[in-house]
Amino acid sequence: MVNYKDLGLVNTREMFKKAVAGGYAIPAFNFNTMEQMQAIVQAAVETKSPVIMQVSKGARNYANATILRYMAEGAVAYAKELGCEKPEIVLHLDHGDSFELCKDCIDMGFSSVMYDGSSLPYEENIKISRQVVEYAHQFDVTVECELGVLAGVEDEVASEVSHYTKPEEVIDFATRTGCDSLAISIGTSHGAYKFKPEQCTRDPKTGKLVPPPLAFDVLHEIEKKLPGFPIVLHGSSSVPQDEVDTINKFGGNLPDAVGIPEEQLREASKSAVCKINIDSDSRLAMTAAVRKYFVEHPEHFDPRQYLKPARENMKKMYIHKIVDVLGSDGKLG
Repeated sequence: MVNYKDLGLVNTREMFKKAVAGGYAIPAFNFNTMEQMQAIVQAAVETKSPVIMQVSKGARNYANATILRYMAEGAVAYAKELGCEKPEIVLHLDHGDSFELCKDCIDMGFSSVMYDGSSLPYEENIKISRQVVEYAHQFDVTVECELGVLAGVEDEVASEVSHYTKPEEVIDFATRTGCDSLAISIGTSHGAYKFKPEQCTRDPKTGKLVPPPLAFDVLHEIEKKLPGFPIVLHGSSSVPQDEVDTINKFGGNLPDAVGIPEEQLREASKSAVCKINIDSDSRLAMTAAVRKYFVEHPEHFDPRQYLKPARENMKKMYIHKIVDVLGSDGKLG
């Protein structure tokens, strides 16, 4: 058993309380590699922002559970080395699909876990969510659960259609599970193709797809039912068109990739939404930098040569999200 506090990590409880009261959201950046971790820590330190480093089941299998434990400990030490005396870093399991996986992550030093039973019947979702909460709270680990289904594909999470969270269920669900935060479905979606072209309109000037707006009416109803309760948005990458254009320019093929407009995420951040998940944007920033580098430097083969600009591009994107979208800069301490 590895206690996350011995690794220098924190859970999300106080972090979320401050975010809800302060009208901003904590960035939850997915990572798989050392370069992503370095970029996340650098961005958080430079902006004085708390941060959630999260890994999916697939990312954990890719990176190795033991290595991730030491990467998280290293992230805290790295933040201090960069001049942050008291970093607030969470290691979070994204979309845990079983009690056993959540337990294993808690035992390996995670400070926060998500159990996603949103595809299960309502009562079964409650039952397993409660089981995860009871185990996690023994070790002061916070738990996020999900109510409602997001469309899209990301790692092993996939659904053809979304189902908005039903506001009338949230009080019963939160009370019976004892969860610390609740991921809801209001129109966000996983992956770089969050909406089909027929769901969107096209900007007559640029020809770019314009996605449908988020269901803020559902969010506001949930806020009324659970005042002050921490709400989470998954599938909230904006799929920046400059990165998509760079990928396509240098040999990629991402037609009609579209994400969540940042102005909508800005609005959500000022509500009870205190955690916003961003994964695809990091993948796009990394891939755009690598593709560009390969075309411009075909003679190079040292991974450090192309991963360095990839890391810099991800860091630039993380800082933009923290400062210009989520408003979590300057909130440490």
